[in-house]
Amino acid sequence: MKNKIIALVALFTATFQLSAQNSFQIEPNPDSRVITTGMPFLLIAPDARAAGMGDMGVATSVDAYSQKWNPAKYAFSTAKSGISLSYTPYLSKLVNDIGVGYVSYFNRLNEQSAFGASLTYFSLGEIEFVENEFDTPLVQKPNEMALDISYTLRLSDQFAMAVAMRYLRSDLKLNTGGNDIKPASTFGVDITGFYQSEEEAYNDFNGRWRAGFAIQNLGPTFKYDEGGQENFQPTNLRLGGGFDFIFDQYNKLGVTAEVSKLLVPTPPVYGTRTEYVDSNNNGVYDPENGDEFISVDPNYIMEGKDPNVSFISGVFQSFGDAPGGFSEELKEFTYALGAEYMYQDAFAFRAGYFNENESKGARKFFALGAGFKYNVINVDLSYLFSASKVQSPLESTLRFSLTFNLGEGTYTEY
Repeated sequence: MKNKIIALVALFTATFQLSAQNSFQIEPNPDSRVITTGMPFLLIAPDARAAGMGDMGVATSVDAYSQKWNPAKYAFSTAKSGISLSYTPYLSKLVNDIGVGYVSYFNRLNEQSAFGASLTYFSLGEIEFVENEFDTPLVQKPNEMALDISYTLRLSDQFAMAVAMRYLRSDLKLNTGGNDIKPASTFGVDITGFYQSEEEAYNDFNGRWRAGFAIQNLGPTFKYDEGGQENFQPTNLRLGGGFDFIFDQYNKLGVTAEVSKLLVPTPPVYGTRTEYVDSNNNGVYDPENGDEFISVDPNYIMEGKDPNVSFISGVFQSFGDAPGGFSEELKEFTYALGAEYMYQDAFAFRAGYFNENESKGARKFFALGAGFKYNVINVDLSYLFSASKVQSPLESTLRFSLTFNLGEGTYTEY
C-alpha cells in the first residue's frame, strides 16, 4: 500500500509540473491583412485602352495588347499582325524617372492559330549613394523585367485558348558595399481562354457576347539570396464577360465586367506565444510572483494558415485560408466595370471603375479614356481619378499607347 501511495504522489507531481510547463500566454501582434507578392509591376495595366476602362482586358475585344491580358483573343483578330508600344509614368507626382515600358507583337499564323510576344520593363530610376559631399556618387538603377511568348489555338468558331511562358528578372537589391548580390529570376505561365459569339439580331440592335478567363503568373517562388525569404509571384485569376451593342454600321457600345483574385496565401493573424511555468496557476505570466520563463514564439499563428508553402499549394490554399473565413475571402476579389463607345471604328470613348476592399489595399478609382484610329495606327489615352483615401501612384497621370495593325482585313471573325 505504501508503494502505491508513493507512486500516486509521484504521478500527481509529474502531472502538475507538466501542466505548469505547458502554460502559454498568447497576445496578438499588429498585422496587415493586405496580400503582398514579389514583382507587383506585373499587375500594372500597360495600355491606355485597358486603363481607360478600369484596368480590365480579359474579356474585352481583341487588340495588340491582348498579350498582357488574354492572348487567346488573338484568334479573333481580323488583322494579320500587330505591334504595340506604351510607357506608363509611375509616381509621377514625386519623381519623373519611374515608369513601365511595354512592347508587344502578335501574328496570326492561319485561321486556327497565332503567336505573340512581349517585353515589360519597370524602371525605378536612378538612386545615388554618397558618404559625404566630396565623394563620387555611387549610382544604382534598380529594375524589373518580364519577357514572354504565347501560342493561341482556336478550338471552335467561338472559343480559343492560349498558353504563355514568361521569364522574370528582378534586380532591386542595392549593392552599396561591393558584396556579391545577384538579381532574382524565375519563370511563370499563363493559361487563358476567350469566347466570342457570332453577331445576333435583337429587336432594335445586333449584339455579340464575350467572355474570358486567365490564370496569370503561375510559377515558382523566388528569393534574392540564400538566406532570404521566398517571394510569391503575383499569381492572379481573372474572370470577365461583356456584351457589344451594335446599333448600326457606325455606332457600337461594348460593356464589360471583370473580377480578379490573387492566388497566393493570405497572411495569417500572428501572435506572441510565451511558454512558462505557472507557479501560482493563475493563467497569467507573472515573473514577479515566481513564474519561470521557458520560451517565446513571436510568430505563432493564431488564425489562418501557414503561408510558407509551395506555389501550387498556395494557389489552392488561397481559396480558404483567410483568417476571417468566407466573408474575408470575398473581400479579396477586386472588380471592374467598363464601357467603350466606338464610332465608325475610328473614334473611341471609354469609362471605367475599379474597386478593391479597404482592408485588402483600398484601390478605388474612376477612369476615362479615348482613342483615335488613322489607317493602321491606333492612338489611345487614359486618365485616372482616385476614389479612395489611399492615393493611387497613377493618379492624375495621362497615359498614352500606340498600336500598329498590319494586314487589317486579312481574316474574318468567323
